[in-house]
Amino acid sequence: MLEEIRDKIEGEIERLTHELQRELPQRIKTAMEHGDLRENAEFKAAKERQGFVEARLNHLTSRMTELSKIDVTQMAYDKVGFGSKVTIKDEGTGDDFIFTITAGDFIDLDGGQVSLASPIGQGLLGAKEGQVVTVKLPRGERRYKVLTLVTLPQQLEGKGG
Repeated sequence: MLEEIRDKIEGEIERLTHELQRELPQRIKTAMEHGDLRENAEFKAAKERQGFVEARLNHLTSRMTELSKIDVTQMAYDKVGFGSKVTIKDEGTGDDFIFTITAGDFIDLDGGQVSLASPIGQGLLGAKEGQVVTVKLPRGERRYKVLTLVTLPQQLEGKGG
């Protein structure tokens, strides 16, 4: 999972760096050639995009730094944490959900990924298999039972996932 996240971040960094260093300067130059910059929508849009790309690159760089600090050997073997694959049952509806707990802004509910920073991720953090947790969601509290749990250290040892 760590390699998958690193690859995804590195790919986005590469695309954004290319855009920042090659595409945006050309767009800004072309827009400047159109004259008055105060009323030049192309120039303003290119400059706004440039600011966004720079901010996103800073964010991604800090995410890479965070990922490099993750030590799988220090992760709990039997508790929900980063990278855990969890099957939970909503005790109110009886519905089962399967999630992989991801870091930061990596959320893909359709793909079964839930961020550690999300209410569900926070509510499940540290839970053990068989445990019932209460999660505070925007629509109220929900109770989930952890049916199965395969932690990242277990996955790396080939014990599930």
